[in-house]
Amino acid sequence: MAKISKIVKDSRKPKFSTQHRNRCKCCGRPRGYMRKFELCRLCFRKFALNGELPGVQKSSW
Repeated sequence: MAKISKIVKDSRKPKFSTQHRNRCKCCGRPRGYMRKFELCRLCFRKFALNGELPGVQKSSW
């Protein structure tokens, strides 16, 4: 979990465009971020296994 201060700081417009940091919409984690879903890998897995992400299914072969 990210600190509330970090989430608020990253939500503001940065001074330079390269300072922008993508964060998970659910928990605020900055690493393991997936742009398509706007979630980190941990939240993605949790939601996908619960069937809360449309179009995502667990692969098996």
